[in-house]
Amino acid sequence: MGTIEGDTRRSEFAGFEAGTWLFVRLVLGVEWVRGGLEKVGQAGWTEPPLGRSVSGFLKGAIAKSTEGAHPEVPHWYHNLAEQVLLPNAELLGLLVSYGEVLVGVALVLGFLTRLAALGGVTMNLAFLWAGTTSTNPPMLLLGMALVVFGTEAGRFGLDRWVLPRAAASFPAGVTRALLSVVLGLAVIAAGALALAVTDSATWAGLLASSLIVTIGATWRHRSL
Repeated sequence: MGTIEGDTRRSEFAGFEAGTWLFVRLVLGVEWVRGGLEKVGQAGWTEPPLGRSVSGFLKGAIAKSTEGAHPEVPHWYHNLAEQVLLPNAELLGLLVSYGEVLVGVALVLGFLTRLAALGGVTMNLAFLWAGTTSTNPPMLLLGMALVVFGTEAGRFGLDRWVLPRAAASFPAGVTRALLSVVLGLAVIAAGALALAVTDSATWAGLLASSLIVTIGATWRHRSL
């Protein structure tokens, strides 16, 4: 009897949780769609001269990176913008414009919700690193919450049907392989960021600390 009551309470809470995430999804999704539609079809974004808007944005970020001892834009972003982003401004303009719309639509529909939220978080971080605040901080916080805690975020959406079918179609080995790839990419990205924002000694210390904690926790788990 206690188990049945416990299951019922968990089910009711899951519904409330999913409804809360639905509200968060809609707020974020509408904002992303609105921002994207302001760019799609506009000169400098998806219409000639392609790349003009992105180039202007990045040049402004580069200028901010030289202001004072503690600039609004970090020096490593200056190098990234100058060497990688500016030469691909036309492609970036298209990716940002249509990417914002696609992220917003996916969030509204609850389709691959956490993946869509991760795409939004990536864009928010890119905008913040370029020195643009605007609505990015609250959108970043909501997006991160969806990514980390939103296990029920797509329950009132397409994920209710899409995710179970997708999980059933992938063998366990494939799922583990994909997880390993994602973790590997995360380690590479974290390492690149650490090298960009810290010195080599600090980076090595962070890596050593992570390895010590991981080995210690794994050994303890196996010994129990």
